[in-house]
Amino acid sequence: MKRRERTRHLIELGGLVMKAGLVELVDDDRAVILGLLGEAAARLRAEDRAQQLLLWRRRGQRMFAAESLPVQG
Repeated sequence: MKRRERTRHLIELGGLVMKAGLVELVDDDRAVILGLLGEAAARLRAEDRAQQLLLWRRRGQRMFAAESLPVQG
């Protein structure tokens, strides 16, 4: 069961990378994606960690909310 939960978790995290548009923006360059994630991790080790988390959380919530709205056109 643990293996299935871990697999689901990894798939969900990969889905977030896709939703953010990173795959297309960097032409599926995994070294760039890892570098971006490493940069985010470094920022979270800085003194303004709480502020950075708040900013990214709000941005992510807006992205989720925008995705759930019906497409108008």
